Amino acid sequence: MHDEQHSDIAIIGAGFSGLGTAIRLKQEGIEDFVVLERGDDVGGTWHYNTYPGCGCDVPSHLYSFSFAPNPTWTRTYSRQPEIRDYLRRCADDFGVRPHVRLACEVSSASWDERSGRWRIETSSGPVTARVLVAGMGPLTEPKTPDLPGIESFEGHVMHSARWDHDYDLGGKRVASIGTGASAIQYVPSIQAEVSQLHVFQRTPPWIFPHTDRPTTGLERRLYRAFPGLQRLVRGAVYTGRETNVLGFVKNPKFLKVAELMAKRHMRKAIPDPALREKVTPDYKIGCKRILPSNRWYPALVKPNVELVTAGVKEVRANSVVDEDGVEREVDAIIFGTGFNVADMPAGRAVRGRDGRTLQEAWEGSPRAYLGTSIPGFPNLFMLLGPNTGLGHSSMIYMIESQIAHVLAALRTMREKDADTVDVKAAVAETFNQRIDGQMDATVWNTGCSSWYLDDTGRNGTLWPDWTFRFRRRTAEFDRTAYELGNARPTDREPVAA
Repeated sequence: MHDEQHSDIAIIGAGFSGLGTAIRLKQEGIEDFVVLERGDDVGGTWHYNTYPGCGCDVPSHLYSFSFAPNPTWTRTYSRQPEIRDYLRRCADDFGVRPHVRLACEVSSASWDERSGRWRIETSSGPVTARVLVAGMGPLTEPKTPDLPGIESFEGHVMHSARWDHDYDLGGKRVASIGTGASAIQYVPSIQAEVSQLHVFQRTPPWIFPHTDRPTTGLERRLYRAFPGLQRLVRGAVYTGRETNVLGFVKNPKFLKVAELMAKRHMRKAIPDPALREKVTPDYKIGCKRILPSNRWYPALVKPNVELVTAGVKEVRANSVVDEDGVEREVDAIIFGTGFNVADMPAGRAVRGRDGRTLQEAWEGSPRAYLGTSIPGFPNLFMLLGPNTGLGHSSMIYMIESQIAHVLAALRTMREKDADTVDVKAAVAETFNQRIDGQMDATVWNTGCSSWYLDDTGRNGTLWPDWTFRFRRRTAEFDRTAYELGNARPTDREPVAA
């Protein structure tokens, strides 16, 4: 039996969102907080995703905290181990490790109106908190298709997000399901190791030439000696990436040049017209996530790789059968099928003021004010919530913007002696109507089916505007958008310290 423990602020998740919040709280002089992390170390997405070839498709100098630049990145686009180590180092250097509870999985969180606190059930015992920051991130829960017969398969099954490094792929016959961001990294990395690789493709992705390269020793020395130079480079990378908004959001016609570059990249790597036809998308570039790779197409032309465009009909004890009835014997199945993004698992675990879950409040389509606050869920701040995703730039920029908003909210609560803040339903509704209106003209709404869309067909994932506008909106806490509440201490239940 675990005793109930209380912290003023509870943060769920120890990835970029959770650690970033913890660090900024500490910098503000706030010490009464706890970070609840289900894993055995910090790092979030970059702790769990360890598949071969795993890396980031945002330049290293932009994919890091603005307050913690790393002058020693070894590549212009960092690989998973280096990003993971960077986050571990940040946790140590900024002194937030003592606040982190590892192997502490949160199963539910419910708002208790009487005590004015969140009651959080974890694998290490109950926790209460006045403020709850949900920093789990969208790329946490693997999405695995329910293939007929998968339970009868006698070989090895794994998802890219939970890679089994104890399983030896050497000489094995492998079926890889999916051709998204993870698959285009691990397929080329395991191709030479396996005897046969069947790549099952539902929809071909647009692939762009990758500009990744090793950084030089001179670059690293210069960044260490002149931190301002690295900040300048970061700013230039941000500006260059932000220009992509012109094509994604303002006018998809601007993406025509990008499409021509992608097709040229394809023609250079794939001489076979039949294979080239299979990998050519039939939707506008940008409607789905554009993926950078110089290794994907070369891997597909290898003699031990087969690209299968017929879907999976069923799985048998030692084989996979496609929709055309062709049976392929395999020893292992790897799912590169991404994550539950539009259907956030947290939606079923978090209950607000009226006892409803987030999922019930959302009615199948996640929505939030500034991607952060949901009416009826007081003192809850969601990081990387609905409509904060990007198709062109760094999510760290969005995270830091939201963290600034959370800090502004906490300052307002202190100044006004408020116990609770709850965004007004009308304000949230107006905000989301504006988001939906902006989304109509974007490339993401040109007709393709993507993981950006929820079950209702709404894009509740991406931010349809310049990111600097998001930062400007979140920089301050608009008191008029929220109901501020007060409760006398005598109205509250005693909570164990």
